[in-house]
Amino acid sequence: MRFCLLLGMLAGFAAKAIGQQATLKITNPGNTSLSQTVVEIPWATVQKAYPKVDTAQLQVVQNGNEVAYQLEHHGQKAIQNLLVQVSIGPKQAIQLMLRRGKPAHVEAKTYCRYVPERYDDFAWENDQVAFRIYGAALNGRSDNAYGSDIWAKRTDKLILDRWYKQNDYHKDHGEGLDYYHVGLTLGAGDIGVFLNDSIQYIHNYRSWEILDNGPLRSTFRVKYDPYTVNGITVTESKTISLDAGSQLSKVQVHVVHTARQPLPMVAGITLRPEESPLLLDEKTGVLAYWEPTHGNDGTIGVGCVFPKASVPMMRKYQHGLAKLYTKSGETITYYTGGAWDKAERITSSDAWFTYLRQFASQQKNPPVVTVTK
Repeated sequence: MRFCLLLGMLAGFAAKAIGQQATLKITNPGNTSLSQTVVEIPWATVQKAYPKVDTAQLQVVQNGNEVAYQLEHHGQKAIQNLLVQVSIGPKQAIQLMLRRGKPAHVEAKTYCRYVPERYDDFAWENDQVAFRIYGAALNGRSDNAYGSDIWAKRTDKLILDRWYKQNDYHKDHGEGLDYYHVGLTLGAGDIGVFLNDSIQYIHNYRSWEILDNGPLRSTFRVKYDPYTVNGITVTESKTISLDAGSQLSKVQVHVVHTARQPLPMVAGITLRPEESPLLLDEKTGVLAYWEPTHGNDGTIGVGCVFPKASVPMMRKYQHGLAKLYTKSGETITYYTGGAWDKAERITSSDAWFTYLRQFASQQKNPPVVTVTK
């Protein structure tokens, strides 16, 4: 037994010596656990640790078990990041071995697509939740909507294609449904221009591009026609990504405008007429809402997280709003999403607000990746 163990150790040393494996350390500096969280490792770091890396023969291993991963391109030919889904306790670290070998199949946990059969919808989902935004074909129709929509799902399976094909997703057949009402509002965390003390809605996207599509992260970009308000012309594009296991999408809004000063904008959540918990946590950058229960359909929580602290917030125009300012050519980054109580993961306003505050803390204390020798 000792002889076999010694041979294994010698083989490992030999493999490392000839560049057939490398070890990375990922540290969680925060005070909350990272549970099945997608961690982004720059590809340059991988190449530094493992110069002979072969993307067709790459295994990522933790404690002898393969770890699910994705090679992220972000719309480019070259690989940009290695994405891994791992769990790390607060103030703790894990080690991942990169070695040569045929990787195991990774089942897709995220997905996005253009939906031409439903008036240019663009929809995206992961193993927790699903979303959609509306395209130009919906403009002018009586059922037009501006903001972001959220679909309530209680399955870890990907459902977009099936639900659109069945065209009966406003009823719950055991996996969830779409009952969230958007209309001519910001819906579940969209963004608009804020001029003359009013929300100027951006309307619907004109073109789309998929940058990555799973298995652990899906990313797409949509662009909008230029529009003019109060003599100011605004041109906008959004890059949206969703990670496996997360309740929130990352939204990066690139804005070009002709205003002489930084342009005021608002990201927000539409509010219902009934009283229900609303959180305006300016200090931590969390805007959150626990909707009134919708009959037998249950309750949806909606929230936004802003990495920049001390964001002014207000309740106005039947919205919870966070006020932002951007110079022309800058990008606003925030996170938005939701949770459904019938999914039995987050079942109360307290649990939802706690999740968002922990998420905000994790954005301020991201995992640290180092190469070990």
